[in-house]
Amino acid sequence: MPENAAIVGGGLTEWGERDATWKDLAQEAGKATFDDVDGIEPDDVEGLFVGAVQPERFAFQSHVAPLVAELLGIDLNGMLARTELACASGQAALRYAWLAIAAGQIDTALVLGVEKMNIDREHMPEIQSNMTNVLDREFDGVNGLNGPSWFAQYAQRHMHEHGTTAEQLAMVSAKNKSHAAETDFAQYQKRVDVDDVLDSYPIAPPLRLLDCSGITDGAAGVLLVSEAKARELGVDTAAYITGSGQSCMASNSVNNIPSMTTWPQAAEASQQAYEQAGIEDPVEDIDVAEVHDCFSISEIIEYEQLGFAEEGEGGAFIEEGRSQLDGDVAFNPRGGLLGCGHPLGATGVCQALEVYRQFAGDVPSARQVPDDPETGLIHNLSGSASVHSVMTLARDPQ
Repeated sequence: MPENAAIVGGGLTEWGERDATWKDLAQEAGKATFDDVDGIEPDDVEGLFVGAVQPERFAFQSHVAPLVAELLGIDLNGMLARTELACASGQAALRYAWLAIAAGQIDTALVLGVEKMNIDREHMPEIQSNMTNVLDREFDGVNGLNGPSWFAQYAQRHMHEHGTTAEQLAMVSAKNKSHAAETDFAQYQKRVDVDDVLDSYPIAPPLRLLDCSGITDGAAGVLLVSEAKARELGVDTAAYITGSGQSCMASNSVNNIPSMTTWPQAAEASQQAYEQAGIEDPVEDIDVAEVHDCFSISEIIEYEQLGFAEEGEGGAFIEEGRSQLDGDVAFNPRGGLLGCGHPLGATGVCQALEVYRQFAGDVPSARQVPDDPETGLIHNLSGSASVHSVMTLARDPQ
C-alpha cells in the first residue's frame, strides 16, 4: 500500500518588491519552515524539492536545488530536484515529494518554492519579456501575447458566450484583495470594492489593473512527512494529500488551444484528483479552495471547470456569494494571486500551506473559513493555461 503523506507545517517570506536576493528569499523561507515544526531539523530532511521557474533569467543562477541545500545546511543522501512547470512549479515540487514518500523512498521532505522577479524599474521590459518565455516564444511571444492580453481574450469570449460582466470579474478581485488585507505577508494589503476595480487603469480590456496579479518576489516552504513520521512527531494537525491530477492535452502553442472559454485540462486534472480522493461532489465535499486567479477571469472559469458551477455560470457563482468565506466553498481566503502576488515558483507551495493553516485554525479570524474546514483543494494553471494541476488535501488520512 502507498504511504500517506502529510504537510505538518511551513513558513514563508514577505511577498512583494523585495530588496532581497534569490538566496535571501530561499534562506528566509527555509528558516521560517523549520522554525514552524518541532522535531524536524535540516539533518532530518531526506528529500529536497525546489520549485523555481526562471532563476536563470531573473537571478542569473541555475542548479538551484543543491544551492538551497547548501544555504539551509542540508546534507542529502536521498532525493534532490528542481521542478520547472511555469506557474505550477511549486505544486509540481510538492507532487514529486508526495510521490517519493508514497513510494516509501523517503519519510521527510522539504518543498521550497522561490522566485525573485523584480530586478529594478529600468529592467521592466526585460521582466515582461521573461514572462513570455512560458508561451511558445518563437511563435506566440513575438506576436505580443503576454499574460494580460492572453487572458483578456478569454474574458472577452466568456462575456460574449455567457453574458459574464465586468462587475462579476471585479467581484472576484474585490473578494480576494480584501482577504489579502488580512494576510500579513501579502503584496497588496488594502481592501477594495467593486467600484475600485472598475475604476482602475485599463490594461487589456476588459481587464483592468486590479484584475491582474502582480510581479512578485517571494518564497514559501512546507515540510512533508509520512503518516508514521507524523505520528512520531505527535502533530496535532496535518494536511494529508488525498489526490493529485495533471493534464496538458498537447496544447502548449496558442494555435492548439481547444477553447477560449473552457479549460478541459482543468476538468480532467480535477477528475483525476477527485477519483483518488473519493470526492463525488466538490461543492459538498470541499471546504476551502486555493485556485490560480492570475487574472479575475481565471477564477470564474475555474469555478466551472473544477466542477463547482455549470459551464457559463461562473459569473453567477461569484455574484451569488457562493465563493465567499461563508459561501458554498471558500475560494482563496489568503487573497489568491490577485492579493498576495504571484512569485511563480512559490505560489503552489503557499497555496498548500494556506490549506494546512486553515485546517489548523492558524490564520486571522477575519479570513478563517468557518466550521472547522477539513478538506481542501489547490489548483494551478501554467503556460498559456495549457497545463492544469490539481491537488486535494484533508485533515485526516484516507
